[in-house]
Amino acid sequence: MYRNLLPSRFVAISSLLLALCGLPVAFAQAQPESAEAVAIRGLLTSSQPAIAITSILPSPVSGLYQVELDGGETIYVSGDAKFLIPGDLYEAQGDGLVNLGEKRRNVLRRDKIAALDEKDMIVYEAVGERKATLTVFTDVDCPYCRKLHGEVEALNNYGIAVRYLAYPRTGLIDRSTGQKTETYVRMVSTWCSEDRKVMMTTAKRGADIPLTDCESPVEEQFELGREVGVTGTPALVLEDGTMLPGYVPADTLAGYLLGNAAQ
Repeated sequence: MYRNLLPSRFVAISSLLLALCGLPVAFAQAQPESAEAVAIRGLLTSSQPAIAITSILPSPVSGLYQVELDGGETIYVSGDAKFLIPGDLYEAQGDGLVNLGEKRRNVLRRDKIAALDEKDMIVYEAVGERKATLTVFTDVDCPYCRKLHGEVEALNNYGIAVRYLAYPRTGLIDRSTGQKTETYVRMVSTWCSEDRKVMMTTAKRGADIPLTDCESPVEEQFELGREVGVTGTPALVLEDGTMLPGYVPADTLAGYLLGNAAQ
């Protein structure tokens, strides 16, 4: 079943906001970033070294900077680094509110996934012409991942290719034992099998599978999932980078991906 797993970075962000109160700002030379961006980066990294900043950009609001963190979180910071707002920025448009933070994450997510090689995925190809592609961060032991897998054939018949990336929800290492988690081991075994598609279906039926090991992309795909904001499975990524958390029926997905062509 799909679960929201609260990222540890949210705890770090809360601590960050408390730690920033009263800290002085030391402006640095702008090379290559602006002086404001350098000051913001220096303040955040000195107070919370564990937080990885991926970029600092001017936001659409004058004087406000968008600080993007590894994992998809965003903090908006004033140019003098005195004021911070965690969360997304919304813009009021004629047809409603637009989440500018999520809009940018869609672009980053799309580009990162586009850079992957399909040979490292488990791909269920469309029947006939490939009209659309659905990329899914999946877990072989997740009930709703299994439910979605039961509808892959229907998606393929729509002309939609389904590409799986590995995201063991329990993580890679069990902190209590220091050993690899059972789900991670099963997913590595799935990716290491001679017929990945057959093994994926077998694993998602809850059956025992031969446990093997090899050089696999499972760990890298898991880390990518964390980078692009995956917190549970299945996480469905459309071609434009939009991410839908949780199970969505095949007919509804076809409507998202194909529009009127799905009728």
